[in-house]
Amino acid sequence: MNKQTIRDIDVRDKRVLVRVDFNVPIKDGKVTDDTRIRAALPTLQALIDGGGKLILMSHLGRPKGKVVESLRLTPVAAKLQELLGRPVAKADDCVGPEAEAAVAKLKDGEVLLLENLRFHPEEEENDPEFARKLASLADLYVNDAFGTAHRAHASTEGVAHYLPAVAGYLMEKELRIMGKALEAPERPFLAILGGAKVSDKIGVIRNLLDKVDTLVVGGGMANTFLLAQGKPVGKSKAEHDRVEDARRLIAKAEEKGVRLVLPTDVVVAKEVTRGAEYKTVPVEKVPASWSIVDVGKASQAAFEAALADARTVFWNGPMGVAEWPNFARGTEGMARALAEARAFTVVGGGDSVAALERTGLADRISHVSTGGGASLEFLEGKELPGVACLADR
Repeated sequence: MNKQTIRDIDVRDKRVLVRVDFNVPIKDGKVTDDTRIRAALPTLQALIDGGGKLILMSHLGRPKGKVVESLRLTPVAAKLQELLGRPVAKADDCVGPEAEAAVAKLKDGEVLLLENLRFHPEEEENDPEFARKLASLADLYVNDAFGTAHRAHASTEGVAHYLPAVAGYLMEKELRIMGKALEAPERPFLAILGGAKVSDKIGVIRNLLDKVDTLVVGGGMANTFLLAQGKPVGKSKAEHDRVEDARRLIAKAEEKGVRLVLPTDVVVAKEVTRGAEYKTVPVEKVPASWSIVDVGKASQAAFEAALADARTVFWNGPMGVAEWPNFARGTEGMARALAEARAFTVVGGGDSVAALERTGLADRISHVSTGGGASLEFLEGKELPGVACLADR
């Protein structure tokens, strides 16, 4: 990685504005999954130990530019205080007199969490004046929010125009690991892609076909590939306007010598609901009035066989409608197979990570990425605005 990090700056007696990704689930005023908060701790502890005054900023949910009481960051501040083992102050705004007064009280090694950035519409608009107001609170800027690095927002890109900008440890780790997986993977290199839509991942697949040895496709996006092969998909979600794109990707895989593994049998349901009747059928025999909701056992076995000799594996996206237990078997089976693989394994994307958490296997994966959309755009070969704006080495 050719970007400067917090190792390259002296933070003592400096106000350090840190973009973190604390967009975590909250229920009844409590954080229910603190994974993203824990991921930021090494950077925060290093800045505290270095004597900096920490000013943290994050978004939470989608308040659409308005104050939404249930999306305040107060529960996040409480959880961070518990994890850091030191007081964390909380401001009720992220700019203006209240934020400025809270910053003025900070002493070296102290921590302040600003209020939800997205209470201001200017954040997502990357408004220069809003970015300037955020930057005016600090002397240095650290971006440790890889999960938001694909967004050119005021807090991820705009502030870097006003302050010296470097990467935190989490950002550095994500870029190093994802970069190595793309540019110098130990081979064979296997990518597993799932999720609902081919359209979300056409660029990713196109780029990966230049890099991988095997590509496994499952989930709803596999339906469009099945259509491209002339297979019936019944009432399943599929992108009929993307069938030609899928044909081109199948042709490119063949041209590049990439083994493309698609489902051979699927679980189908009369309705996509929790208690619906379901059965397993070959892909050639999907009933016209049923929907594909998961991969079948033969497909799971083929997917796992593709893992057998892999040395680098990237997985993003569920294999079925994983929110319903009956239709989560393919996704959870993939999680278990990756946990047992003798490869360097990288998992990104909320549904894939959730499957790891449900099965208790996250600690058996080499790297669980904190960036869903960001990791996909990185794999697509796109420049991430939140990375491009950081100072080069």
